[in-house]
Amino acid sequence: MDNKDEVHDAFDPNIPEEGPSAPPPGWLDDIHGYLGHRGGEGDNPLYPPPPAYNPQPELNRNTLVPNINVPTISEDVARDALLKFVESKWRYSSKPARNLTFRELKPITVFRYRLETYTETRTSGWQFEPFRGQMVDGPQYGASPPPWDVPVSLPQRYTDRVDKVVVPHSSFVKVCHKCNGCGRTRCVGCHGRGMKRCTFCHGHGHRRNSRCTSCHGRGRKKCISCHGHGYKTCTVCHGSQNLLHFIQLTVTWKNNVEVFIPDRQPEFPDQKFETVTGNPLFVDESVLVYPLQGFPDQEICSVSSKLINEHFSRFSSTSRILHQRQTIEVVPLTHAYYMYGGKNYSFFVYGTENKIFTNKYPSACSIL
Repeated sequence: MDNKDEVHDAFDPNIPEEGPSAPPPGWLDDIHGYLGHRGGEGDNPLYPPPPAYNPQPELNRNTLVPNINVPTISEDVARDALLKFVESKWRYSSKPARNLTFRELKPITVFRYRLETYTETRTSGWQFEPFRGQMVDGPQYGASPPPWDVPVSLPQRYTDRVDKVVVPHSSFVKVCHKCNGCGRTRCVGCHGRGMKRCTFCHGHGHRRNSRCTSCHGRGRKKCISCHGHGYKTCTVCHGSQNLLHFIQLTVTWKNNVEVFIPDRQPEFPDQKFETVTGNPLFVDESVLVYPLQGFPDQEICSVSSKLINEHFSRFSSTSRILHQRQTIEVVPLTHAYYMYGGKNYSFFVYGTENKIFTNKYPSACSIL
């Protein structure tokens, strides 16, 4: 190897090896009211609301429901809905829908019960960002408020949202734990030397008695990971050497919804109801709602009591219940019986959208 081709390593012992990407346990101080924040992975405690923040249900209280009317449709509406359905199916002819003879339109009472419990949940965790001289709202400005006393703006009711806010007076500056305040870390690819052994000639500088064309006879090549510097800018502090640490409060608003429809129509798949709307019959909304009483469908009353108790037990222990709403819809469902070509058929019209479900339709044609 020629002397002019020799390249010396650029190893700098003052540049540290990479440290942990997250602050190690014990690296951060405790903040009063935020126990458990000692640093480390997976440290994100949940804070149940204080007892005064959640309402308590009144014993033996119920909600009365008014009388109901079952929606019906005419033959013209049923025929138009079927025509629209068959026009969307290339295998079906519209001729039977136009010329069929209705035998009976049988309206079926279908109730859909829905319980919504709107909750607020608060968790927190340490976060950090490169410190570049920004404002540091630390303990010198006062004690950090408890998790449920940190002010936040409420979203529109029954809408899901997640907000992340910095806990007041929880910030402080420390040297970067990854580079130990150097702003740079030793390249792990070349171990801080800036050069790596040539993989073509295995560091010999020649191949088959000729000079290696890859490393030009040096036996080593510039490390592509660090561009020959032997170090990289710290990926945590981005060269700023210091980090601003703070507790970030995560506030989650969620509308927890439970829907129930009695399964009483073996010929009609209940999952079809998920895609359609019904006619609102009853809406009850308050901080806490109470089981239904006096509704003609006793199964709906029983489900109302069961779900309300389940929601309170499930959510009041971990979250703040902000509001509840229970609704009953009458979902239109008509079983239409008709005759065509001397044979009997039937289909269902469901939802206020008048959608169609049928297992069998006459004169289905195939394209060969």
